[in-house]
Amino acid sequence: MTTPAIGRREWLRLAVAGAAVAIAPRAAPGAEATLDRREKRLSGLRRLTAGGQNAEAYWDAAGTRLIFQSTRPPHACDQMFTMNADGTAPRLLSSGAGRTTCGFFFPDGKRVIYASTHAADASCPAPPDRSQGYVWPLYAGWDIYAADADGGNLTRLTDNQVYDAECAISPDARRIVFTSLRDGDLDLYVMDADGRNVRRLTDTPGYDGGAFFSWDGRFIVFRASRPEGREALDEYRALLGRGLVRPRRLDIYLMNADGTGLRRVTQLAGANFAPFMHPNGRQIVFSSNLDDASGRSFALYLVNLDGSGLERVTFAEGFASFPMFTRDGKRIVFCSSRGAAAPRDLDVFVADWDDR
Repeated sequence: MTTPAIGRREWLRLAVAGAAVAIAPRAAPGAEATLDRREKRLSGLRRLTAGGQNAEAYWDAAGTRLIFQSTRPPHACDQMFTMNADGTAPRLLSSGAGRTTCGFFFPDGKRVIYASTHAADASCPAPPDRSQGYVWPLYAGWDIYAADADGGNLTRLTDNQVYDAECAISPDARRIVFTSLRDGDLDLYVMDADGRNVRRLTDTPGYDGGAFFSWDGRFIVFRASRPEGREALDEYRALLGRGLVRPRRLDIYLMNADGTGLRRVTQLAGANFAPFMHPNGRQIVFSSNLDDASGRSFALYLVNLDGSGLERVTFAEGFASFPMFTRDGKRIVFCSSRGAAAPRDLDVFVADWDDR
């Protein structure tokens, strides 16, 4: 679990800015939200945040709390927060300096991990030059930290002059998967929970990121953009040299937790990202713009591990992404612009899930 982390928050900003968002009165946290009649997998939909940009909300193992990133006054860019599963008691977790992303709970709920730029600069990182097209920045100041669930006892886990972010912890609390540029490409790595014993998992040229362990810890699901052809590869590497990336297509991949058995799950048009495995071990929920010719509207989809059984889950116009199931598979959290109070607003939603 902005991607900020590549592909999370930056992709989010592009999608939300371009989406046709229905403007609605601001709702109170925990308020019931309207479902489209086609959203048969969902029931009891509730909005947990009320305006602003809130994203990447992920459950603790008990399904009682969420960790999420939010840009809200007085902060100029994303900071890390926690809140109860009903949207009450939001609490600032990070220091308020730099920019944060990719928060995730340890299984016991007592500690968290997240990525931050605060050690490099207390100010928000400057946006990249997009005069030559849309790109994502790979700020060298991103590093991964662990902290108590109240923000105390902050411990730095990575310390490199390169991009280290997009982190998530395994269900046994022993390993952290993350994306890094430390070997010259955007690959997936695992390290011990204390930051030691770093090991590279992927080595194919291109961007690999947004990885999560399955609830049983056997698999890692992630998104990847693999340049096809010499021209695309040369462009990708030239951008990397400038601390930028411009993936033209994203698809969902799956591998064993040790990096073996890599396989591509989706071969779909557009950008397919933010995957998370259902606890049943047979399906993946993810976000995609495959049904929007303009590429600006994103919905949630469900797919089997072999790429079959593709099913659209959400139908509201605008943006929906960053889904995660609870451990028992009975609830799902995601972020969406549905019913937004302002064109760039993004809120956290929870719903009951119907496995049918």
